Amino acid sequence: MATSTHIRNPLEWGWDQLKSGGTAVGSAAHALDEALEEREAPPAINRIGAGDLGAALAKGFADFGAFRTDVIVLCLLYPIVGLVLSRLAFGHGMLPLIFPLASGFALIGPAIAVGLYEMSREREAGAEVTWTHAFGVVRSPGFGAMLMLGMVLLAIFALWQVAAFAIYNVAFGPEMPASLEGFVRDVFTTSAGWTMIVVGCGVGFLFAALVLAISVISFPLLLDRHVGVTTSVTTSVRAVLANPGPMAAWGLIVAAALVAGAIPLLLGYAIVIPVLGHATWHLYRRLVPRPD
Repeated sequence: MATSTHIRNPLEWGWDQLKSGGTAVGSAAHALDEALEEREAPPAINRIGAGDLGAALAKGFADFGAFRTDVIVLCLLYPIVGLVLSRLAFGHGMLPLIFPLASGFALIGPAIAVGLYEMSREREAGAEVTWTHAFGVVRSPGFGAMLMLGMVLLAIFALWQVAAFAIYNVAFGPEMPASLEGFVRDVFTTSAGWTMIVVGCGVGFLFAALVLAISVISFPLLLDRHVGVTTSVTTSVRAVLANPGPMAAWGLIVAAALVAGAIPLLLGYAIVIPVLGHATWHLYRRLVPRPD
């Protein structure tokens, strides 16, 4: 008897995996998160200015200078993964997803930088720090909550890929471009291409704003204090609402740095991501006062 098979594209496969994995993690961790929420009151939020952003970046560069060899080796994984994903996009005829995949680093960056937050936290405490301290995050009481929030960011990343693919389909139809040259030409020399750029950037901005609001200090807070996902996310949103100008500027700094890091075949991420990761820890310190 003849059978028919359907070879799923990467989006279909990835979405199915996210649904099954997310359901399992979410159901298992719900009770734990509720218990954590009762351990500690929501933190206070400081108001900050441009000077605080500069100070956080300066301390981020200082941490990077102290850990240069360790974090470059550690963070080479990010451009390698990015290049592998781009190669898969080429190999599976998914050229329209190359830019969404590259820009998606901004959506999952707060999660993949948790080891860098731990290194900055240890250095701040006066410890002798090496790259192995990045894995000390797994011993944190908030590690389970970090995994939960990381799954949320991964789901947002997947939704961004789906949205970007849908925007391409609306602009150009279901047929995939035959070559990179033809794709670039169609994008920049046709009205459909410019429509895709404008709509795609607008939708991408919404995804980036959402991730900035819910995660700008969530992971450092989970690392630093015994709170749950709900408290960490609401505190992050409160920090953004209390400091809209500085937080918007921070988002632009992160976006510009990631674009600059992506230009040389994503290799700049090995420097950009650790600097931003360390700086994010120090930004958290300025936004959330230490408990008495």
